[in-house]
Amino acid sequence: MSTAPDQPRRPPRPAAEACPADGNAQVREGAGQPRNRADACPGALRLHPADDGALARVRIPGGVLTAAQAERLGEAARRFGDGDVHLTSRGNVQLRGLGAACGADMAQLLGAAGLLPSAAHERVRNIVASPLSGLDGRGHLDVGEWLRALDGLLCGSGTAAALSGRFLFALDDGRGDVAALAPDVTLRAAPDGTALLRVGRNPALRLSVADAPRAALLAAEAFVTSAAPDGGEPTAWRVADLPDRGAALTAALADRLTAPPATEPTPPSASPDPTRGKAAPSASPALGPIPHPATPGGPLALSVLAPLGRLTPTQWRALTALAARTPAAHLRLTPWRGAVVPGVPADRAQEELAALAAAGLVTDTASPWVGVSACAGRPGCAKSLADVRADAAALVHPAPGDSEPARPAPGSGEPGDAPAPARPLPVHWSGCSRGCGRPRTGDRVDVVATSGGYRVDLFRTGAPPRGAHPRPSDLAATVAAARRGAPIE
Repeated sequence: MSTAPDQPRRPPRPAAEACPADGNAQVREGAGQPRNRADACPGALRLHPADDGALARVRIPGGVLTAAQAERLGEAARRFGDGDVHLTSRGNVQLRGLGAACGADMAQLLGAAGLLPSAAHERVRNIVASPLSGLDGRGHLDVGEWLRALDGLLCGSGTAAALSGRFLFALDDGRGDVAALAPDVTLRAAPDGTALLRVGRNPALRLSVADAPRAALLAAEAFVTSAAPDGGEPTAWRVADLPDRGAALTAALADRLTAPPATEPTPPSASPDPTRGKAAPSASPALGPIPHPATPGGPLALSVLAPLGRLTPTQWRALTALAARTPAAHLRLTPWRGAVVPGVPADRAQEELAALAAAGLVTDTASPWVGVSACAGRPGCAKSLADVRADAAALVHPAPGDSEPARPAPGSGEPGDAPAPARPLPVHWSGCSRGCGRPRTGDRVDVVATSGGYRVDLFRTGAPPRGAHPRPSDLAATVAAARRGAPIE
């Protein structure tokens, strides 16, 4: 996907160590072990040098942006960077290709747009929320109030400012989408009208809905104390880094909040999968028009995907202009590198969707782009061993003359293998073993660049990972087979 011609590219900068995309590196790395260095996660005020220029990460709690804020973000990308808006696996925005001296001017622009409500907290406002909450009739609660309350409490807490830039809150309306993203603190709406608070993967505590945001903040503040018990440098960035993975912290919270344990002993991502052998439900929102069953013929939400998480200036303008034409005048970025625009009149929905598709956005869940993600790769990242975006795109849309990988007949897998999924498993392409931005839970495929070519690994719930180092000529067939859940050698 190319950048719009009205924005010249900046020349490459000297190589520097890149930072994991949105704090979503391998959860296995350092899990349960103390950290021995400071968290260098970038922010909007702490820029990070990369091969294509400086990088800024703008936190967007819950992915919610007003149309005016979205316009300012696009302006910042065009004025100071490569012109593109890069979406992350937490629904945040990265601006790349930034000039070394743009920091003060960019901070002023973003601050005036209300995107930096607290300079001390701008890296810790890591909150994901169910993107379709309140829009499609699913879920047990519209988490919008939780989001506003938690962000305000977070920005008002001096203790919370010491959180790492990787610590993650999740506000789940009960459908289980963002609760499955391995957050550090999860609030999940329960069907009985209560809220479930979970720290890491520990047993949940049951709370009133009104008390939930403050309880989530208390959990984060307690983590800060646990991570630096002697008042020195923190030895943990995330709950999984604590020696007991947060068990003692959960017990202390239960006493402080007088909250009884809930009846969910394990987090959703660790629960047995009742859909094994069936089409596993996708956590990401469906694409296209999203109706609300309570308002037939009423306004719709339009859901789209950004191919490989990158939005050109033309695509970003199309999204922000559509949001500006709706009564609510806002959009929601998703942790699956997509966007949802609520409140589109039903009689204009197809026309608006066609305009977004014409701009290059993915509007159909059957698109081959669905489930395909990648890190920045070459030339932007000094550590990357390959141009993973180009290689991933080549498999999504083979060049003329290239043959499509052969598909085996149904039932041709090895005996005992899990049945093939109805839709291809998600696949993430990584330029190195750090795996920036890749999913950490659920059935999935990892394609990782090595010094000897790509390695392909298949992860299925309840089964050991299976991997292979295919020859370049076999890469497309191996990835396609892995995404069908077929054995790979």
